[in-house]
Amino acid sequence: MSKGSDKRRWSWKGYTVLATLGGMLAAGAFLIKSIPDHDLIRFERWQRVTYASMGWTWPGTPDYGSLDERLKKIGAKAGSPIFMRIFKREFELEVWLKSGGKFKHLTTYPICKWSGRLGPKLKQGDHQAPEGIYVVSKRSLNPNSRWHRSFNLGFPNLHDRSHKRTGSYLMVHGGCSSVGCYAMTNDGITEIWKLVTAALNGGQKRFQVQAFPFRMTDDNLAAYPPEARNNAFWQDLKAGYDLFEESRVPPRVSVCGKRYAFEASTDKKDGSYPLRKHCPVDEQNGPESS
Repeated sequence: MSKGSDKRRWSWKGYTVLATLGGMLAAGAFLIKSIPDHDLIRFERWQRVTYASMGWTWPGTPDYGSLDERLKKIGAKAGSPIFMRIFKREFELEVWLKSGGKFKHLTTYPICKWSGRLGPKLKQGDHQAPEGIYVVSKRSLNPNSRWHRSFNLGFPNLHDRSHKRTGSYLMVHGGCSSVGCYAMTNDGITEIWKLVTAALNGGQKRFQVQAFPFRMTDDNLAAYPPEARNNAFWQDLKAGYDLFEESRVPPRVSVCGKRYAFEASTDKKDGSYPLRKHCPVDEQNGPESS
């Protein structure tokens, strides 16, 4: 057999292998799409808990020895005002610090475990991790937590109480176990704790934590039909998400009736204003309706 025919034969085999692999990948992608989202979340949760139990480092975990370099990169320091966002579906907690007149992204920390499904916490014992806008002050901190260190999100807040939601002691803490909290591992919460306490000791009275079901993009929201149980609530949260995306300053947050209402920050640009009952005024239509 000639060398030319050998090349054609191996070329044909190579194309066959590639086509087979492509088909397998396409089939795998189809199967993943057909799996209910809550089952995918359950599987990812199992993976992360397994990593933690084996002492392995989850991919994407920051180098905790590089904090000074990361701070320098964004022109901030330990003690700069802090702001956080949580994305349940992505298993991520973002820390932003004020640098200049805006907040800059410092680090994204992988969440080791949160419990429940996407959607807000409704009642004591449902094991749901909360979604909404929360404010954390010094009195929310627990340096002697059974989970190494923790801070209380302050559930139920004004919005939660307006919907008669119940529960207590919903935390961001160390370890990798949760019955309604966000568990960050001990190494993760140690670095977050350092930044939180430095900010509060540096003059920031309280900081805002925005807890979302996922990154509030139009595409992500479109994956859930308008009639879905949590869609209206998520649309309200998206207004706050969009405002920060545009300005890079935590918005003023109020509860108008039973809904969140957001306004661009004006005077206190460190995000330290509390959640309050207030209906912003629409210049054309008067106070927002509830």
